[in-house]
Parts: sequence; C-alpha cells; structure tokens
Amino acid sequence: MNSNKKTISLVLGSGGARGLAHIGVIKWLKENNFEIKSISGCSIGSLIGGIYAAGKLDQLEKWMCSITSKDIISLLDISWDGSGLFKGDKIINTLVEFIGDIQIEYLPIHFTAVAVDVDAEKEVWINSGSLFDAIRASISLPLFFTPFNYNGVYLIDGGVLNPVPIAPTFSDPTDLTIAVNLGGAFSKPENKKIISPSQEKVELSFQNSINEFIQNLKVKSKTPIKQNWGMYEVAEKAFDAMQGTIARQKLAAYPPDIEIEIARNACGTLEFNRASEMIDLGYQKAKEYALNRTN
Repeated sequence: MNSNKKTISLVLGSGGARGLAHIGVIKWLKENNFEIKSISGCSIGSLIGGIYAAGKLDQLEKWMCSITSKDIISLLDISWDGSGLFKGDKIINTLVEFIGDIQIEYLPIHFTAVAVDVDAEKEVWINSGSLFDAIRASISLPLFFTPFNYNGVYLIDGGVLNPVPIAPTFSDPTDLTIAVNLGGAFSKPENKKIISPSQEKVELSFQNSINEFIQNLKVKSKTPIKQNWGMYEVAEKAFDAMQGTIARQKLAAYPPDIEIEIARNACGTLEFNRASEMIDLGYQKAKEYALNRTN
C-alpha cells in the first residue's frame, strides 16, 4: 500500500497566522495517500514544517487551538534595542519546553528553513543544527521581531526575498512539489466566512488586548511604543503586498506541480486565536486544489 503513495516535496510559505492553514494542508495530505519526504519553509512555514518533521504537529495543533488572545500577549517579550518590537525568545523557549529541541540532521524528513542575511542581502538555507534556532531566524519579521544572530550573521524573515521557497526542493527525488502560498488574491466578500456576533466579539477582544498591552508598555517606557506599533501595522500591509508580488514572480518562474493559495485577507498576521478556522481552511483548500489537479 505504501508503494502506491505519491511522494511530495512540500513548500510552506510565509504569512503570519494564515500559516496555521499549513496544518490543515498537511492533515489532508496525510489522509489521502501522500507521503511528505521533504519540507522547505520560511517564517510560519518553517515553524509548522519543522514541527511536523519532528513528529509533533498534533501537539502543536492542540496547543494552538487552545490558546487565547491573552496567552498570545503573554508570549510577546518587548525589545528595547530598537531593531524590533519583540525579541521572540519567549515564544521559542515555550516551544522548546513544549516540544523539545532537535537537531535538523536527525529529523526523519529532509527540512530546510529559509531566512535572509540582512547585510549580504541574500537567502540563507538552514538544513542542519538546532531546529528552533533555524525557526527563530526564519520568523524574524522585520520591525516585529528583532533579527536573529545565527553564527555571527544577523538573519531576518525568509519571506523578505522568497515567501514561497521552492528552490531548496529542486533536487528532491519526489513525485510532486506542492507549494502553499499564503499571499493569494483577496477573497471576494461573498466567499468570505460570515462572522457571528460571538466571533466578532472574540476578535474585538483580541484587538483590545493588543491595544491594552501596547498602552501599558507606553506608560512604563520612555520610548513611543504606541507610535511604533502604528508604524508596524502600516509596515505589515506593505510587507504583505511585497510578499504577494515576489511570490507571484517566483511561482511563475518555477511553478510547482500544485499550488495551494490562501487569500492574504483570510486573517490578520497576529490572529492566532483563529487557529481552528485557519486549519479548516487549509484542509478544504488542499482538498480543492490537490483533488482537482492530480486526478
């Protein structure tokens, strides 16, 4: 039965909380006779892909679906050095405690995390060493997280240069390359999920929690945190637009066998409290794209 499985190289793109859709995509692939032999990911794609390669995705899914907006806020460790709003250490340390750190070369699935050397202006492919060092480097979203010092080189989010990193899979001896692009075209209003009053209340609560957190930091600090947060929101929209353009160019030049698109307005970058919704969306999109294009 295993001999009939299609082997795939899975490419997981960047896009913040939209990347929780990666979990749904992986779940559908596992249930439908696909064997993931290789993963290339950047930003949230490296986090989801790396944890799946470590065999811990079920634990991550349960945790992500149980955390609240207050939990998310508690994981944000403010940085005072001006290179980013948050250090990111608290998130990574929590994941290490929860899952355990692993060396990439010992993973049963070939894994590459893509980051960017901010000084040399080039991609860095990390496929050895500490899994969570690789993930921390790859998720270093400019302005939000501080750059990560990786062996003396400062690395930032891989999505800056390659939001859907297909190139690391070029030499893979697999049947198919499947890429998940989180920078898809905006979904039309009629196709958007109707938000119930209770869910709208939850989303408003999340935004209020963020604003309260920033306001408290402003009171405690002499630095203009609230102003910096407003700057981040503007930068986030610009970053999304940039990544969408780069992704289209990369995918046109090196098209995968299957591209699964998640609309870039499916949820906000920080809306990790919508985990269940995004996982379901990824599952449905994988079913829609993969079934239609492999039959």
